[in-house]
Amino acid sequence: MTTVRLGTGIGWRPEIADAVEAMPGIDWVEVVAENVCPGHLPASLTRLRERGVTVVPHGVSLGLGGAARPDERRLTALAERAAALGSPLVTEHIAFVRAGGPLTASPGIEAGHLLPVPRTRDALDVLCENVRIAQDALPVPLAVENIAALFSWPGEEMTEGQFLYELADRTGVRLLIDVANLHTNHVNRGEDPAKALAELPLEALAYVHVAGGFERDGVWHDSHAHPVPRPVLDILTDLASRVSPPGVLLERDENFPPPAELERELGAVRGALEAGARARGTAPAPERLREPVAVEAAPGATRERLALAQTAVLSSLVAGTPVPEGFDRTRMRVQARALAAKRADVVAKVAPELPEILGDAYRPAFLAYAQTRPMTGGYRQDAMTFVEQLLRPGRLEDPRTRRDLREWHHDRSGPRPRSHRPAIRLARATRRALLRR
Repeated sequence: MTTVRLGTGIGWRPEIADAVEAMPGIDWVEVVAENVCPGHLPASLTRLRERGVTVVPHGVSLGLGGAARPDERRLTALAERAAALGSPLVTEHIAFVRAGGPLTASPGIEAGHLLPVPRTRDALDVLCENVRIAQDALPVPLAVENIAALFSWPGEEMTEGQFLYELADRTGVRLLIDVANLHTNHVNRGEDPAKALAELPLEALAYVHVAGGFERDGVWHDSHAHPVPRPVLDILTDLASRVSPPGVLLERDENFPPPAELERELGAVRGALEAGARARGTAPAPERLREPVAVEAAPGATRERLALAQTAVLSSLVAGTPVPEGFDRTRMRVQARALAAKRADVVAKVAPELPEILGDAYRPAFLAYAQTRPMTGGYRQDAMTFVEQLLRPGRLEDPRTRRDLREWHHDRSGPRPRSHRPAIRLARATRRALLRR
């Protein structure tokens, strides 16, 4: 498989689209696959492509590390985005994002976040088969990313480096190494980034992610909303001292700074790469990957065992069931709070009227709802279910809030939704604002 030389890039987001277009030295961008529509690409991405900037779709919802086989519709959607963007590869995560379902004879539940896969033989067998299914369905090569985690699975049989090495060796999949996630796992799980890099098959490297985060109460949160800290840059330098990365990308998802600050961060990334290159000198390139071996189908019993274990973990995080034996209960509580907070943030973005209607009561009300109501569909459905719970008798005392929520819900679920013309929606929003004075 030919390695694609990408260069230096940045994560494309609508909020910084203009800044990215104007930045010097941007060779490529990465876009969240689920956030673009193949038939209606943002004008900014189209202009970047016309200038010769490579665009790589980065999936977040496939759940290759889950017990179930990859969903055909999600694979088709990812393939369509790769084709529409003319991408040389696509990327996803080594994670599970949902559980339950037919393998457990229980309702399906969604995490709304990337959760760690146990580093066991069972999980590796399932992951290898899922990766090969995805590879066969995609028109371009696939690369998979190591994730950050707040908790560890008990009884793991391999280190992260060993797990990734076997995955690449058995499937031929490329690796997207996130050095910020290596730092996160160092703080949260005591794992040595240098050891992980030493164990990785660096010849399989597709590109590298760099991002910022913050530490609170001894836990590192991979926020993608803060500057890249020195320890993450040091891990990047260590990686670059071992191999020349085909591409490096700065991720920023929220709390976007001025363009000049983003450019300074890109300069720091380039500096870390140059320091690693000086240390590497003329070291020989890593050997090429061996041809992947045939991946056998994971036995049904293996998938069922993994499904039951992942469902128990996810249920404890999003539905308030007991934490499974062997897990760190404190870390699991931190993860549960983080998942609920993310749901609240995303629902506020997809349904911005709800924070307007509820005001300061929105967040505590949603967090209370999320404690025992797992997400079973997408975030838009989550918003609808949240409002339905609030509209139950005895839940809301303020008649004006109840009326506004009922109107919002009817607009989106009634047999004949009311007009969504901008002028009418603006008039309604103005009326609500005036009534609240």
